[in-house]
Amino acid sequence: MFTKITKTSKISKENNIVYIIKDIKNIDKDILSKEELEYAKQQNEKNKKNLISFNRLKSWIFVQFINPKEKIKDTKYKVLELCRKEADKFVSILNDNKIKEIIINDVEGNSAEVLAFTEGMALANYQFLKYFKDPKEKENSLSSIKIFSKEVNEKSIEELNVIISATLKCRTLVNEPLNSLNATKLSEEIKEMSDESGFKVEILNKKKIEALKMGGLLAVNSGSIDPPTFTIAEWKPENAINKKPYIFVGKGVVYDTGGMNVKPGNFMEGMKSDMAGAAAVSCAIAAIAKARLPVHVISLIPATDNRVNGNAYVPGDVIKMFDGSTVEVINTDAEGRLILADALSYAKKFDPELVIDCATLTGSAMRAIDKFGIAAMGTDSEKEMELLKQSGMNVYERIVEFPFWEEYEESLKSKIADIKNLGNVDGGAITAGKFLEHFTDYPYIHLDIAGSAFIDNKFNYWVPGGTGIGVRLLFDFIKSKIQ
Repeated sequence: MFTKITKTSKISKENNIVYIIKDIKNIDKDILSKEELEYAKQQNEKNKKNLISFNRLKSWIFVQFINPKEKIKDTKYKVLELCRKEADKFVSILNDNKIKEIIINDVEGNSAEVLAFTEGMALANYQFLKYFKDPKEKENSLSSIKIFSKEVNEKSIEELNVIISATLKCRTLVNEPLNSLNATKLSEEIKEMSDESGFKVEILNKKKIEALKMGGLLAVNSGSIDPPTFTIAEWKPENAINKKPYIFVGKGVVYDTGGMNVKPGNFMEGMKSDMAGAAAVSCAIAAIAKARLPVHVISLIPATDNRVNGNAYVPGDVIKMFDGSTVEVINTDAEGRLILADALSYAKKFDPELVIDCATLTGSAMRAIDKFGIAAMGTDSEKEMELLKQSGMNVYERIVEFPFWEEYEESLKSKIADIKNLGNVDGGAITAGKFLEHFTDYPYIHLDIAGSAFIDNKFNYWVPGGTGIGVRLLFDFIKSKIQ
């Protein structure tokens, strides 16, 4: 569900309005009575309530305070995230009261806070209802958000709509089950996004993948009845500011059983989300193209499911990869790195400025930082890593940089091949990244989103299911190149 955001220049007494403020003094006395103003002040200061409601019978008036408790320690990033979190709580109240439209009144001219609050509302209002018998019965009432502000312009609102739409599309792709979204269907979805946003797409079928000798992708696909795909998405505007492209690579394992090392117990639940990296880089380039950012960007998406049948690859197999390297398979559940490796090797042909891969790669990353951030590591990319961290703070998809020391390579050495696909259990997220590094010769950053791509329970403005993490991060990172 997408909540449309628009700008308005008119407000009437019949409108439902929320005033975003830091100080109650900034609300005109003709809006709230003296008693109501005093009540709002008391509720905020003494009872520590940030949202105060006034039911006018025909409409609602809300006062939303944005005043961090620890003002000295709170950075602007935490304040903006506070706005998103407060917006999440606010959306629940609107839907509980069957409110369809709300006007956000920026009485203090705090454009950044207002946009963050709006973003939080739209993200929190998302629903995935496709497979219910009667989705209308469960549908949220809120469908429209309008902004009344002198400081917020139409361009900012348009861009916000683009970012939110792409993020929610990413969530939907991740939420789709395998019987509706196999590798072929994923590539078709990317093609549909390209038609809407204006970027180019080339989809390589199994025969082309075989001709290219992408051994990693083919090995993981060998147990499947569905063919793999390799999708190349490119946004190259005439006014691009970069001579070399920025490349995103996304892991597209549309379902992961673990292969012959089949996942035990309930570890297979939710494995439709193992293509969240592919969804993120696809939706990110769609947003970049739709916003017409003047930056040359390419997304590479290798896709397949990882299943078991008589032809499935097994531990002990030796695979010849796209770049000619040989890989000894230690565990078939370490499959994502195999398909990513072929894509990372393929990226060399573009002579990239930087390659960023995005993948639900390891349980180690999830255990290290839970759902609260993204595990990152890289080579020859210190400056770019700092910029990516900055973008992570901007959108609050925070980056935790792991060490990438050469000592981690030791456990990947094989006695019969160039490299093993699995290292030690300790430092597993890092050894997975070191495996991927083997297939690069350019500035490179690896993002492991295993902990934050899919959640079982609501967390702030992330509803259960796909979170869409990575889309806002990559968009902000590319946007930083033109500022």
